[in-house]
Amino acid sequence: MKTPETPPPSAVSPTEVVDALVALHTRTVDALAGYEKMVEKAEPGFRPVARQFRDLHSRHATRLAALLRSLGAQVDEDGSFMARVNRTVVSLRALFDEIDADVMDNIRNGEEHVLHAFEAALASGPTQDYHSDLMDMREEVLRLLDATRDLD
Repeated sequence: MKTPETPPPSAVSPTEVVDALVALHTRTVDALAGYEKMVEKAEPGFRPVARQFRDLHSRHATRLAALLRSLGAQVDEDGSFMARVNRTVVSLRALFDEIDADVMDNIRNGEEHVLHAFEAALASGPTQDYHSDLMDMREEVLRLLDATRDLD
């Protein structure tokens, strides 16, 4: 994945940093909503994988919310309209098909959106104290995607 160029620290406003972190938190909460429904609807053999993604995004949403609060930002725990879309898509798929390893392409596509939000947040505040935390969270997503590569 191509990493966006990091602007010089002086070119980034505090508002841009917070906006990028809010966007990352929102994407994380939106993904979490889909995984919560996926755990509920998944076939027993796939449920542990869905739980891994759900638990990862739950931890990240909590950490990102705490970071945003420490920066004085408001935190929306409900995500965006996409959270509802993600829940609905999983529910509809469960009506017509099994929620099993066949959804891994959809999972990988959704995780790309989360990873792009991580990249934007990392580029917006490269000198911030929390930069290494964001890098760690991003690496956790990449490791989980790699660990589930055999399901493709």
